[in-house]
Order: sequence, then C-alpha cells, then structure tokens
Amino acid sequence: MAHKKVNLPEKTCQTCGLSFAWRKKWAKDWDAVKYCSERCRRNKNNQRDSHAD
Repeated sequence: MAHKKVNLPEKTCQTCGLSFAWRKKWAKDWDAVKYCSERCRRNKNNQRDSHAD
C-alpha cells in the first residue's frame, strides 16, 4: 500500500534550512541524511546562504 505524502517524516536541510520529506532512496540511511539535495550537499560549507535570495 502506498504512503500518503502527509505521513512522511521530515527533516530540515543543514545547508539551506528548508524542510524536506523522506524518500525511498534514503530508506536505508534516513538517520544519516542531512541535506535536501545534491546541490546542498556540495555547498555544505556555505550553510544557509544558497537559498537566501
């Protein structure tokens, strides 16, 4: 049975500060996921500046 999106766990990205929801590809290591995207992971040294516009 498919899950409804409203029931998915969420986290806050450590780089941009936006919230993001669980994805199936992160199922095995959800506890270790810190970034909402590959772009934020690559720019992790620029914390909270990438979406500040």
